[in-house]
Amino acid sequence: MPASVSVPRVGVWLIGARGSVATTVVAGCAAVTAGLQPPTGLITETPPFADSGLPALSSLVFGGHDTVDCPLPKRAEALAAGGVLPHGLPAAVAAELTATEREIRPGGPLPGDTRTEDELITAFAADIRSFVRRCRLARAVVVNVASTEPAPTGDALPPSSLYAAAALRAGCAYVNFTPSTGLHHPALAGQAESAGLPYAGRDGKTGQTLLRSVLGPMFTQRALSVRAWSGTNLLGGGDGAALANPAAAAAKNAGKERVLADTLGTTPEGEVHIDDVPALGDWKTAWDHIAFDGFLGTRMVLQTTWQGCDSALAAPLILDLARLTARAAERGLSGPLSALGFYFKDPVGEGASGLGEQYGELVGFGGRLRGGGSGGAGSLGSGEGDGGAGDVGGSGAASASASASASASAVASAAASAVRSGEQW
Repeated sequence: MPASVSVPRVGVWLIGARGSVATTVVAGCAAVTAGLQPPTGLITETPPFADSGLPALSSLVFGGHDTVDCPLPKRAEALAAGGVLPHGLPAAVAAELTATEREIRPGGPLPGDTRTEDELITAFAADIRSFVRRCRLARAVVVNVASTEPAPTGDALPPSSLYAAAALRAGCAYVNFTPSTGLHHPALAGQAESAGLPYAGRDGKTGQTLLRSVLGPMFTQRALSVRAWSGTNLLGGGDGAALANPAAAAAKNAGKERVLADTLGTTPEGEVHIDDVPALGDWKTAWDHIAFDGFLGTRMVLQTTWQGCDSALAAPLILDLARLTARAAERGLSGPLSALGFYFKDPVGEGASGLGEQYGELVGFGGRLRGGGSGGAGSLGSGEGDGGAGDVGGSGAASASASASASASAVASAAASAVRSGEQW
């Protein structure tokens, strides 16, 4: 590339920018870009997306809103001390962490804030627009990675919806990686539809529900009757503290239950219990107990245990979503990106529920993103790819979908094999 030609830079505006997940996103992107770590967990760095025209990791610029004041470099040091980030990484990417810290603005509303909802939205949108201008960005994507909030009970917009409205007002694509309301609030439905912007969500599928989206279809495809499916989550950190609130936990569990209902075709007995264990920090353990009937009514049980680090599981998915959504915006696509359901417990739009089928839709979407720069206005809702701007690179998408089917089978096979052998897949 000639020296005079610069790569367009893309902004990623993080709601909850000083949290564990956001810090891992920023530090991880810097580490992969510098060649300090491999791109493990980044689906957009795998061969099916090589020609999708996604923004390079090195072109991403980070900023965001937060209501806490712990500087990002110090937060990264704490994560390294807890084993979430590799030892020495915060020092190695200190420049990138400091640069992002300079782009973080006060969030809200905080106690005592007397601004109206519209004033808050206007202020948040102004912060985002200033970020885009100041950093000379081609576009920006707003991603909500803040702590889970309870479902709203009245007409007032919760914080997540204020930020979502600000993203629309600033002309930015939006991703809700949390179970919080965001664009799902009835007051924003019309704005989301008329904004002409792509959006995706909600509630990132990182651990227990990821496994459920593989096992649910397995039981259905084997014609095995699931009688009960119960689970327990033990977790600490900010997410554990937030989910200690029963209303917030209920919002979180709704997505987990939807995956089972959609993949099994029925809602089995059982609940998911979430327990805050501060000593676990950013680590979590998820246990499932599945009671099912086999041939001649023989009663059997499958138990799974998932132990993982929330931030490390979520960060690569957020980088994927930012790149895919930014590319969709560049192509002029709008509306719910249902093909990104692979990443979510409660995805927007219409799409498959099983992980294998969702992966196929995702790879097909990557194929449709191929081509030139900006396309005409298009929608990627339930009728994705049916002509217009949404139908990009048809033959490539077809071959990608065929490849996806094989890969999806491999995913399901690996999961089932791991469960049989007792591995933490």
